[in-house]
Amino acid sequence: MSQPAVPAERRPANHGPKVAARNRDALIAAAREIYAAHGLDAPLSAIARRAGVGQGVLYRHFPDRTAVAIAVLEENVRQIEQAAAAEGALFDDVLGVLTWHLTESAAFLGLLHANGATGHADALAHALVLSGRVESALRQHLPKGHRLDASNDLMLAVAMVSGAVGGPTREVRERRAVAAWRMLGVQVGPVRPFEG
Repeated sequence: MSQPAVPAERRPANHGPKVAARNRDALIAAAREIYAAHGLDAPLSAIARRAGVGQGVLYRHFPDRTAVAIAVLEENVRQIEQAAAAEGALFDDVLGVLTWHLTESAAFLGLLHANGATGHADALAHALVLSGRVESALRQHLPKGHRLDASNDLMLAVAMVSGAVGGPTREVRERRAVAAWRMLGVQVGPVRPFEG
């Protein structure tokens, strides 16, 4: 009995362990895109297809949706830290990178909050660690006397902007995020990913 033909994009070649890191990076990028465009109900198989790998490869790296979300958030935080560490980095610029990630990953933040409420304490604990890393990266460039300089104000402002980042498209989410920063009296640099 012959198998039905499957387009090449749906049945990628298996190059084994030597491409594991590249596959993981592709899955993270694909997850960000798929969930930003279609929400958290999008099938994991769509992420695998977008990344150009088989679904088994996805499950080898990420056993469930929460693991995918955490991987995306870890990558976001890593990029925020890189933006903060870049030569000549300014607070406004790091906020721009943070805001881009908030607008791209709003669905992931919702998933982690939902998992924390339903007993996935490890995901919530991990999110808190990531939040601490974001605060540390931002505080490196926070000017003395800035309106967010008080001990809890910085991350409260980030949480408020994060809560405002809802909407059907990335453009709408970005407009809302920038408006939220403006309402808080905070200047934000260009909203874009870090490209170092």
